[in-house]
Amino acid sequence: MNSNRTGLSETLLAATEDLAMQLLASEPFTAYHAAQGRFNADAGARALLQRLSQAQAELRQKQAQQTVAQSDVDQLRALQSAVQADRTTADYIHAQQAAVGFLREMNREISESLGVDFAALAKRPGCC
Repeated sequence: MNSNRTGLSETLLAATEDLAMQLLASEPFTAYHAAQGRFNADAGARALLQRLSQAQAELRQKQAQQTVAQSDVDQLRALQSAVQADRTTADYIHAQQAAVGFLREMNREISESLGVDFAALAKRPGCC
């Protein structure tokens, strides 16, 4: 068995690289990268998503302190509606969710074929 610095046989390494390339070239990933590019080019969309993220963090903090007011909830809902109404942001979020769903499905299929949880095997030591 030939091995390299990754410890994988050359055949397994080539198959792994081929799988990665096919995943990156898949429709969910190409759609995600296109949506990400549009999102990154839209300062307004980025600011909107940042405001939503900040409002969510603030609401979580207020929940922990039990100081949530109805106005806080109303503000968060308004921001959520604005994000959903913003086509660039909504497309980015949906494309991201589709890519994640695609990866989960691929993991399920590979895991069934191997008889083990493929994602758990592929996880780097010490990774989250």
